[in-house]
Amino acid sequence: MVTQLPSSTQKGIIYPDSDGQPMADNTKQFELIVWIKDNLELLFANDPNVFVAGDLLWYPVENDNKLRQAPDVMVVFGRPKGYRGSYQQWFEDNIPPQVVFEIWSPGNRLSKMAKKFEFYERYGVEEYYLYEPDVVDLTGWQLRNSRLEVIDQMAGWVSPRLGVRFELSEEELQIYRPNGDRFLTYLELDQQRQQEKQRAEQAEARAEQERQRAEQAEAQLEALRALLKERGINPEQL
Repeated sequence: MVTQLPSSTQKGIIYPDSDGQPMADNTKQFELIVWIKDNLELLFANDPNVFVAGDLLWYPVENDNKLRQAPDVMVVFGRPKGYRGSYQQWFEDNIPPQVVFEIWSPGNRLSKMAKKFEFYERYGVEEYYLYEPDVVDLTGWQLRNSRLEVIDQMAGWVSPRLGVRFELSEEELQIYRPNGDRFLTYLELDQQRQQEKQRAEQAEARAEQERQRAEQAEAQLEALRALLKERGINPEQL
């Protein structure tokens, strides 16, 4: 079921759906954002009360349309899936995103990232992950005693909220589902679907062949019975 929520308060304050900034500065950043967002949506596809979004403006405080951030990816547990122009927390049972991801790009500045960190810490993010693809470095923070504290070892870390495991090689970040399956790219997912379709078609063809063989065997048996009866032999007594 799709839930559409209002985009502004009844007091007439406008909460823009865009901050005028691009979603990504380059193809690598864009692909990583989409990769994480789409795989998290697939992971929680059967849970109607997990909302996943990418590059969506989050307004934590009513009547303040300047106070906002747009995480590259955010996950909110306890809120229904559905369309939002922005995430206005007071319309969402005052539930903040519990998990956010940011992908570092050449356009980022330390001052900007520091402000994001302060925002996420102040407004209740429980897990914050920052990935720098050019150096294959993942930093994570977890909320403890109202403060985001750095996670000492990210390789092998399992997100308490998401249940996913992070691994780092010399070339790239890998994320694994709770069942051990790796997060796949769109092309890999499409290839997997094609392979599953092919396997299903092959299984269907084998089943049809077995059905035809069974029908042929039954026809041969009936022909034999008829021949025996013509010769005065009761096949039931054999």
